[in-house]
Amino acid sequence: MIRLIDHVNIATEKLAETRDFFVEVLGLEEGPRPDFGGFEGYWLYAGGRPIVHLQKARGPAGPSNVSALNHAAFEVGDLDAMAARLDAHGVTYKMMQVPGAPVRQMFLEDPNGVMVELNSPRPI
Repeated sequence: MIRLIDHVNIATEKLAETRDFFVEVLGLEEGPRPDFGGFEGYWLYAGGRPIVHLQKARGPAGPSNVSALNHAAFEVGDLDAMAARLDAHGVTYKMMQVPGAPVRQMFLEDPNGVMVELNSPRPI
């Protein structure tokens, strides 16, 4: 049985730009990645785990709004601090409270148009 999501993988033509976005803007850390024999990519870590894998796309890659897989969601400890970080980098996002749940969330796009959801518990 599935217990949790291990990682997400993003195929991109903007490999370095996408790495920089997830590291510099969202705060992940670049870490060790196995040598896949010339297959370019990065593994990005949170809490010691590689949760975002990036790979060089073999051809054009489209944004989330034209994909069956709509978005990737991550939990953050302080959504207000993340909002300040996004503001400092000029990243547009939408903040909302989940109706009837103690969760606030924000939605933004990475450099490829991949939708990213960030969630943080908050008492109602």
